[in-house]
Amino acid sequence: MEKRDEHKKSPIARRKFLKALGTAVAGGSILAVSGGLIGRVKGAEADHYWQIDPAKCTQCGRCETHCVLPVSAVKCIHANKVCGYCDLCGGYYRTNARELNTAAENMMCPTGAIERKFVEDPYFEYTINEDLCNGCGKCVKGCGSFGNGSLYLQIKRDLCTDCNECKIATVCPADAITRVPLTWAYKLKD
Repeated sequence: MEKRDEHKKSPIARRKFLKALGTAVAGGSILAVSGGLIGRVKGAEADHYWQIDPAKCTQCGRCETHCVLPVSAVKCIHANKVCGYCDLCGGYYRTNARELNTAAENMMCPTGAIERKFVEDPYFEYTINEDLCNGCGKCVKGCGSFGNGSLYLQIKRDLCTDCNECKIATVCPADAITRVPLTWAYKLKD
């Protein structure tokens, strides 16, 4: 009994249960029993997912605060081919940093998700620790304002609960989040 009712514990567990059920029927229709009535329920758009258009995103911060997950499925992505490997990275350091050191008060990211590694003078490599990233967009905004814009936000498919109506998309002021076919690749920053 406990195993059968596991999907009732939380919205995330319910979503996983429904995804598994949808996968089992491979996107076809299934029989639904509700209040003694049997009817056909067509599966949701299982062949679509939510995606952010980096060209439209304004880094408003709502990806962090409006996702239904406790930690947003939106993560910072680093377009390495665009990056200048700067010593003064606008996405890593606050603009008013007194010294170039890795003290928390100097760093742009509130969770420490951006890791900085020395390459050679004066170049540094920046990587994103997705486990720490909360999708706030502060680093993206800093990189776009003071750097070359190599950081951008994207919804990670493997983390997203694939809501029928993305809560973040409903509050996005730039209308940057849309549902696209699974066959489409992530929109990348060029």
